[in-house]
Amino acid sequence: MLLPPALGLLCKARRIYDARVAKGLFVTSLFCRLTVGLCASVVFSVAFAQATPGNYPNRPIRLIVTVPPGGAADLIARTISTKLAAALNQAVVVENHPGASGTLAAALVAKAAPDGYTLLQNSITTHGIGPHLYPKLSYDPVKDLTPVSMLAQLPLIMTVSANLKVDSLQAFMALARQRPGQLAFASSGNGGAPHMGGELLKSSASVDLLHVPYKGSGPAVIDLVGGQVHIMFDGAPSLLSQIQAGKIKALAAASKRRTLLMPELPTFAELGYPGVDVSLWYGLMAPAGTPDNIINKLNLEINKILQSPDINERFFSQGIEPMLGSPEQAASFIRQESDRWKPIVKKVGVKID
Repeated sequence: MLLPPALGLLCKARRIYDARVAKGLFVTSLFCRLTVGLCASVVFSVAFAQATPGNYPNRPIRLIVTVPPGGAADLIARTISTKLAAALNQAVVVENHPGASGTLAAALVAKAAPDGYTLLQNSITTHGIGPHLYPKLSYDPVKDLTPVSMLAQLPLIMTVSANLKVDSLQAFMALARQRPGQLAFASSGNGGAPHMGGELLKSSASVDLLHVPYKGSGPAVIDLVGGQVHIMFDGAPSLLSQIQAGKIKALAAASKRRTLLMPELPTFAELGYPGVDVSLWYGLMAPAGTPDNIINKLNLEINKILQSPDINERFFSQGIEPMLGSPEQAASFIRQESDRWKPIVKKVGVKID
Protein backbone atom coordinates (compact mmCIF):
# COMPACT_ATOMS: atom_id res chain seq x y z
CA MET A 1 0.00 0.00 0.00
CA LEU A 2 1.43 3.44 -0.97
CA LEU A 3 1.12 6.01 1.77
CA PRO A 4 -0.58 9.27 0.59
CA PRO A 5 2.09 11.79 1.79
CA ALA A 6 4.98 9.86 0.28
CA LEU A 7 3.04 9.21 -2.90
CA GLY A 8 2.34 12.95 -3.26
CA LEU A 9 6.04 13.74 -2.83
CA LEU A 10 6.95 11.14 -5.44
CA CYS A 11 4.50 12.55 -7.99
CA LYS A 12 5.61 16.12 -7.34
CA ALA A 13 9.27 15.20 -7.82
CA ARG A 14 8.44 13.40 -11.05
CA ARG A 15 6.63 16.49 -12.43
CA ILE A 16 9.61 18.71 -11.60
CA TYR A 17 11.95 16.23 -13.23
CA ASP A 18 9.91 16.07 -16.43
CA ALA A 19 9.72 19.87 -16.63
CA ARG A 20 13.48 20.30 -16.12
CA VAL A 21 14.30 17.70 -18.75
CA ALA A 22 12.01 19.44 -21.23
CA LYS A 23 13.91 22.75 -20.67
CA GLY A 24 17.34 21.11 -20.86
CA LEU A 25 18.22 21.85 -17.23
CA PHE A 26 20.33 18.74 -16.74
CA VAL A 27 21.96 19.67 -13.44
CA THR A 28 18.61 20.19 -11.76
CA SER A 29 17.20 17.12 -13.48
CA LEU A 30 19.95 15.02 -11.88
CA PHE A 31 18.84 16.27 -8.48
CA CYS A 32 15.25 15.44 -9.36
CA ARG A 33 16.21 11.94 -10.48
CA LEU A 34 17.85 11.36 -7.12
CA THR A 35 14.77 12.72 -5.34
CA VAL A 36 12.47 10.48 -7.35
CA GLY A 37 14.61 7.43 -6.58
CA LEU A 38 14.80 8.22 -2.88
CA CYS A 39 11.05 8.81 -2.58
CA ALA A 40 10.27 5.61 -4.46
CA SER A 41 12.62 3.68 -2.20
CA VAL A 42 10.99 5.06 0.96
CA VAL A 43 7.46 4.50 -0.31
CA PHE A 44 7.98 0.93 -1.44
CA SER A 45 10.06 0.03 1.63
CA VAL A 46 7.25 1.17 3.92
CA ALA A 47 4.66 -0.61 1.79
CA PHE A 48 6.69 -3.82 1.85
CA ALA A 49 7.18 -3.60 5.62
CA GLN A 50 3.42 -3.23 6.14
CA ALA A 51 2.53 -6.08 3.81
CA THR A 52 5.07 -8.58 5.14
CA PRO A 53 3.83 -10.77 8.04
CA GLY A 54 7.43 -11.38 9.09
CA ASN A 55 7.56 -8.18 11.14
CA TYR A 56 4.36 -9.02 13.02
CA PRO A 57 3.34 -7.40 15.28
CA ASN A 58 4.29 -3.77 14.71
CA ARG A 59 1.18 -2.17 16.23
CA PRO A 60 -1.32 -2.97 19.02
CA ILE A 61 -3.46 -6.10 18.78
CA ARG A 62 -7.17 -6.08 19.62
CA LEU A 63 -8.53 -9.05 21.56
CA ILE A 64 -12.32 -9.09 21.25
CA VAL A 65 -14.17 -10.71 24.18
CA THR A 66 -17.78 -11.83 23.84
CA VAL A 67 -19.00 -10.79 27.32
CA PRO A 68 -18.96 -7.70 29.57
CA PRO A 69 -16.11 -7.14 32.07
CA GLY A 70 -16.18 -9.58 34.99
CA GLY A 71 -16.63 -13.35 34.95
CA ALA A 72 -14.48 -16.19 33.71
CA ALA A 73 -14.13 -15.15 30.07
CA ASP A 74 -12.94 -11.65 30.93
CA LEU A 75 -10.54 -12.95 33.58
CA ILE A 76 -8.93 -15.39 31.14
CA ALA A 77 -8.69 -12.79 28.37
CA ARG A 78 -7.04 -10.15 30.55
CA THR A 79 -4.65 -12.65 32.14
CA ILE A 80 -3.55 -13.98 28.75
CA SER A 81 -3.39 -10.53 27.09
CA THR A 82 -0.97 -9.18 29.70
CA LYS A 83 1.42 -12.09 29.16
CA LEU A 84 1.04 -12.03 25.38
CA ALA A 85 1.81 -8.32 25.24
CA ALA A 86 5.05 -8.92 27.12
CA ALA A 87 5.98 -11.85 24.87
CA LEU A 88 5.32 -9.93 21.65
CA ASN A 89 6.62 -6.58 22.93
CA GLN A 90 3.40 -5.00 21.71
CA ALA A 91 0.17 -3.91 23.40
CA VAL A 92 -2.74 -6.37 23.41
CA VAL A 93 -5.94 -4.43 24.07
CA VAL A 94 -8.95 -6.30 25.43
CA GLU A 95 -12.27 -5.03 24.04
CA ASN A 96 -15.58 -6.31 25.44
CA HIS A 97 -18.32 -6.67 22.82
CA PRO A 98 -21.25 -8.46 24.52
CA GLY A 99 -24.54 -9.34 22.89
CA ALA A 100 -26.39 -12.19 21.18
CA SER A 101 -24.42 -14.83 23.11
CA GLY A 102 -21.11 -13.68 21.68
CA THR A 103 -22.17 -13.88 18.05
CA LEU A 104 -21.92 -10.09 17.62
CA ALA A 105 -18.26 -10.17 18.67
CA ALA A 106 -17.59 -13.18 16.45
CA ALA A 107 -19.15 -11.42 13.46
CA LEU A 108 -16.99 -8.36 14.11
CA VAL A 109 -13.78 -10.40 13.99
CA ALA A 110 -14.96 -12.49 11.04
CA LYS A 111 -15.23 -9.28 9.00
CA ALA A 112 -11.88 -7.85 10.15
CA ALA A 113 -8.72 -7.77 8.04
CA PRO A 114 -6.86 -11.11 8.16
CA ASP A 115 -3.64 -9.58 9.44
CA GLY A 116 -3.44 -10.84 13.04
CA TYR A 117 -4.35 -7.50 14.61
CA THR A 118 -7.95 -8.38 15.47
CA LEU A 119 -8.47 -11.63 17.38
CA LEU A 120 -11.49 -13.29 18.99
CA GLN A 121 -11.67 -15.11 22.28
CA ASN A 122 -14.23 -17.65 21.15
CA SER A 123 -16.21 -19.98 23.35
CA ILE A 124 -18.62 -22.87 23.61
CA THR A 125 -21.32 -20.33 22.78
CA THR A 126 -19.86 -18.92 19.56
CA HIS A 127 -18.62 -22.24 18.14
CA GLY A 128 -20.33 -25.03 20.07
CA ILE A 129 -23.90 -24.07 20.93
CA GLY A 130 -24.55 -20.81 19.05
CA PRO A 131 -24.41 -22.14 15.47
CA HIS A 132 -27.32 -24.48 16.30
CA LEU A 133 -29.36 -21.85 18.18
CA TYR A 134 -29.11 -18.96 15.74
CA PRO A 135 -30.32 -19.92 12.26
CA LYS A 136 -29.37 -16.60 10.66
CA LEU A 137 -25.81 -15.83 11.76
CA SER A 138 -24.08 -13.09 9.78
CA TYR A 139 -20.88 -15.15 9.66
CA ASP A 140 -19.87 -18.76 9.12
CA PRO A 141 -18.13 -20.02 12.30
CA VAL A 142 -16.01 -22.47 10.31
CA LYS A 143 -15.30 -20.66 7.03
CA ASP A 144 -14.88 -17.08 8.33
CA LEU A 145 -12.72 -17.74 11.40
CA THR A 146 -9.62 -19.88 11.83
CA PRO A 147 -8.39 -21.39 15.13
CA VAL A 148 -5.15 -20.12 16.66
CA SER A 149 -5.22 -22.14 19.89
CA MET A 150 -7.35 -23.26 22.78
CA LEU A 151 -6.99 -21.32 26.03
CA ALA A 152 -8.82 -22.90 28.96
CA GLN A 153 -11.84 -24.81 30.18
CA LEU A 154 -13.76 -25.00 33.43
CA PRO A 155 -16.86 -26.89 34.56
CA LEU A 156 -20.14 -25.18 35.29
CA ILE A 157 -21.29 -25.23 38.90
CA MET A 158 -24.93 -25.13 39.91
CA THR A 159 -25.55 -22.66 42.72
CA VAL A 160 -28.65 -21.46 44.54
CA SER A 161 -29.41 -18.35 46.54
CA ALA A 162 -28.88 -18.78 50.29
CA ASN A 163 -32.45 -17.48 50.69
CA LEU A 164 -33.76 -20.66 49.07
CA LYS A 165 -32.97 -22.73 52.19
CA VAL A 166 -31.89 -25.92 50.41
CA ASP A 167 -28.59 -27.69 51.07
CA SER A 168 -28.55 -30.43 48.43
CA LEU A 169 -29.60 -31.13 44.87
CA GLN A 170 -32.19 -33.62 46.13
CA ALA A 171 -33.77 -30.96 48.35
CA PHE A 172 -33.77 -28.50 45.46
CA MET A 173 -35.50 -31.02 43.16
CA ALA A 174 -38.20 -31.63 45.75
CA LEU A 175 -38.81 -27.89 46.07
CA ALA A 176 -38.86 -27.37 42.28
CA ARG A 177 -41.55 -30.03 41.91
CA GLN A 178 -43.61 -28.40 44.65
CA ARG A 179 -43.35 -25.01 42.91
CA PRO A 180 -43.45 -25.66 39.14
CA GLY A 181 -42.57 -22.61 37.06
CA GLN A 182 -41.92 -20.48 40.16
CA LEU A 183 -38.16 -20.97 40.58
CA ALA A 184 -36.07 -18.81 38.25
CA PHE A 185 -32.65 -19.71 36.92
CA ALA A 186 -30.36 -16.89 35.84
CA SER A 187 -27.89 -17.01 32.99
CA SER A 188 -25.32 -14.71 31.43
CA GLY A 189 -27.46 -14.54 28.28
CA ASN A 190 -29.61 -16.51 25.87
CA GLY A 191 -27.80 -19.41 24.25
CA GLY A 192 -24.76 -19.44 26.50
CA ALA A 193 -23.42 -22.42 28.43
CA PRO A 194 -25.10 -21.28 31.71
CA HIS A 195 -28.43 -21.10 29.87
CA MET A 196 -27.93 -24.59 28.44
CA GLY A 197 -26.95 -25.90 31.88
CA GLY A 198 -30.36 -24.88 33.19
CA GLU A 199 -32.13 -26.31 30.14
CA LEU A 200 -30.31 -29.63 30.55
CA LEU A 201 -31.38 -29.74 34.20
CA LYS A 202 -35.00 -29.09 33.22
CA SER A 203 -34.86 -31.80 30.57
CA SER A 204 -33.00 -34.41 32.64
CA ALA A 205 -35.01 -33.96 35.85
CA SER A 206 -38.38 -33.09 34.26
CA VAL A 207 -38.77 -29.93 36.30
CA ASP A 208 -40.30 -26.62 35.25
CA LEU A 209 -37.91 -23.69 35.81
CA LEU A 210 -38.17 -20.10 34.56
CA HIS A 211 -35.19 -18.80 32.57
CA VAL A 212 -34.08 -15.20 33.24
CA PRO A 213 -31.27 -14.07 30.90
CA TYR A 214 -28.90 -11.25 31.87
CA LYS A 215 -26.28 -9.28 29.97
CA GLY A 216 -23.32 -11.06 31.52
CA SER A 217 -22.54 -13.03 34.65
CA GLY A 218 -21.89 -10.02 36.88
CA PRO A 219 -25.45 -8.66 37.09
CA ALA A 220 -26.88 -12.19 37.24
CA VAL A 221 -24.80 -13.04 40.32
CA ILE A 222 -25.90 -9.82 42.02
CA ASP A 223 -29.56 -10.81 41.67
CA LEU A 224 -28.78 -14.40 42.72
CA VAL A 225 -27.22 -13.09 45.94
CA GLY A 226 -30.21 -10.80 46.46
CA GLY A 227 -32.71 -13.61 45.96
CA GLN A 228 -34.40 -12.06 42.89
CA VAL A 229 -33.49 -15.29 41.06
CA HIS A 230 -32.99 -18.67 42.66
CA ILE A 231 -30.54 -20.76 40.61
CA MET A 232 -27.52 -20.13 38.42
CA PHE A 233 -25.05 -22.24 36.47
CA ASP A 234 -21.65 -20.65 35.82
CA GLY A 235 -17.90 -21.09 36.15
CA ALA A 236 -16.15 -20.73 39.50
CA PRO A 237 -14.59 -17.28 38.79
CA SER A 238 -18.06 -15.73 38.66
CA LEU A 239 -19.33 -17.52 41.78
CA LEU A 240 -16.44 -18.41 44.08
CA SER A 241 -16.28 -15.28 46.25
CA GLN A 242 -20.03 -15.41 46.94
CA ILE A 243 -19.86 -19.14 47.71
CA GLN A 244 -17.03 -18.51 50.17
CA ALA A 245 -19.01 -15.65 51.74
CA GLY A 246 -22.01 -17.95 52.26
CA LYS A 247 -24.30 -15.79 50.12
CA ILE A 248 -24.93 -18.56 47.59
CA LYS A 249 -24.59 -22.35 47.84
CA ALA A 250 -22.95 -24.76 45.40
CA LEU A 251 -24.97 -27.95 44.89
CA ALA A 252 -23.33 -29.85 42.02
CA ALA A 253 -20.69 -29.71 39.29
CA ALA A 254 -21.84 -30.12 35.69
CA SER A 255 -18.78 -32.12 34.63
CA LYS A 256 -17.66 -35.71 34.20
CA ARG A 257 -15.33 -35.49 37.19
CA ARG A 258 -15.25 -33.43 40.35
CA THR A 259 -13.59 -30.05 40.10
CA LEU A 260 -10.18 -29.82 41.78
CA LEU A 261 -11.13 -26.47 43.25
CA MET A 262 -14.08 -27.97 45.18
CA PRO A 263 -13.42 -31.72 45.41
CA GLU A 264 -16.20 -32.13 47.98
CA LEU A 265 -18.81 -31.03 45.40
CA PRO A 266 -20.51 -34.02 43.72
CA THR A 267 -21.14 -34.16 39.99
CA PHE A 268 -24.62 -34.37 38.49
CA ALA A 269 -23.73 -37.84 37.20
CA GLU A 270 -22.99 -38.99 40.75
CA LEU A 271 -26.38 -37.67 41.82
CA GLY A 272 -28.26 -39.49 39.07
CA TYR A 273 -28.34 -36.90 36.26
CA PRO A 274 -25.57 -37.79 33.78
CA GLY A 275 -27.20 -35.69 31.07
CA VAL A 276 -26.24 -32.47 32.85
CA ASP A 277 -22.70 -32.21 31.50
CA VAL A 278 -21.48 -28.84 30.26
CA SER A 279 -18.17 -27.03 30.67
CA LEU A 280 -17.14 -23.57 29.63
CA TRP A 281 -14.22 -23.43 27.24
CA TYR A 282 -12.39 -20.63 25.49
CA GLY A 283 -10.04 -20.42 22.53
CA LEU A 284 -8.38 -17.88 20.28
CA MET A 285 -9.52 -17.27 16.70
CA ALA A 286 -8.38 -15.06 13.83
CA PRO A 287 -10.16 -14.01 10.63
CA ALA A 288 -9.94 -16.61 7.87
CA GLY A 289 -7.00 -15.97 5.57
CA THR A 290 -4.63 -14.84 8.33
CA PRO A 291 -1.10 -15.95 7.26
CA ASP A 292 0.08 -19.25 8.73
CA ASN A 293 3.26 -17.76 10.17
CA ILE A 294 1.19 -15.31 12.25
CA ILE A 295 -1.13 -18.11 13.42
CA ASN A 296 1.85 -20.28 14.36
CA LYS A 297 3.65 -17.44 16.14
CA LEU A 298 0.60 -16.67 18.27
CA ASN A 299 0.04 -20.37 18.98
CA LEU A 300 3.65 -20.81 20.12
CA GLU A 301 3.47 -17.86 22.52
CA ILE A 302 0.05 -18.87 23.90
CA ASN A 303 1.28 -22.38 24.67
CA LYS A 304 4.32 -20.97 26.46
CA ILE A 305 2.07 -18.70 28.52
CA LEU A 306 -0.30 -21.52 29.47
CA GLN A 307 2.63 -23.60 30.76
CA SER A 308 4.10 -20.83 32.92
CA PRO A 309 3.91 -21.54 36.69
CA ASP A 310 2.28 -18.22 37.60
CA ILE A 311 -0.53 -18.67 35.07
CA ASN A 312 -1.11 -22.24 36.25
CA GLU A 313 -1.32 -21.04 39.84
CA ARG A 314 -3.70 -18.18 38.97
CA PHE A 315 -5.93 -20.39 36.87
CA PHE A 316 -6.02 -23.22 39.41
CA SER A 317 -7.12 -20.79 42.14
CA GLN A 318 -10.22 -20.11 40.02
CA GLY A 319 -10.91 -23.68 38.92
CA ILE A 320 -9.62 -23.03 35.40
CA GLU A 321 -7.74 -25.71 33.44
CA PRO A 322 -5.30 -24.58 30.69
CA MET A 323 -5.74 -26.21 27.27
CA LEU A 324 -2.57 -26.70 25.21
CA GLY A 325 -2.19 -27.74 21.60
CA SER A 326 -1.75 -26.82 17.96
CA PRO A 327 -4.15 -24.87 15.72
CA GLU A 328 -5.17 -28.19 14.15
CA GLN A 329 -5.97 -29.69 17.55
CA ALA A 330 -8.02 -26.61 18.41
CA ALA A 331 -9.96 -26.99 15.16
CA SER A 332 -10.64 -30.66 15.93
CA PHE A 333 -11.86 -29.90 19.46
CA ILE A 334 -14.18 -27.14 18.25
CA ARG A 335 -15.61 -29.39 15.53
CA GLN A 336 -16.31 -32.14 18.09
CA GLU A 337 -18.04 -29.67 20.42
CA SER A 338 -20.26 -28.39 17.62
CA ASP A 339 -21.20 -31.95 16.66
CA ARG A 340 -21.96 -32.81 20.31
CA TRP A 341 -24.23 -29.84 20.88
CA LYS A 342 -26.30 -30.10 17.72
CA PRO A 343 -28.56 -32.97 18.94
CA ILE A 344 -28.65 -31.55 22.50
CA VAL A 345 -29.95 -28.19 21.31
CA LYS A 346 -32.57 -29.99 19.23
CA LYS A 347 -33.58 -32.17 22.16
CA VAL A 348 -34.11 -29.35 24.67
CA GLY A 349 -36.02 -27.40 22.04
CA VAL A 350 -34.31 -24.01 22.44
CA LYS A 351 -34.31 -21.78 19.36
CA ILE A 352 -33.33 -18.12 19.10
CA ASP A 353 -34.22 -15.98 16.07
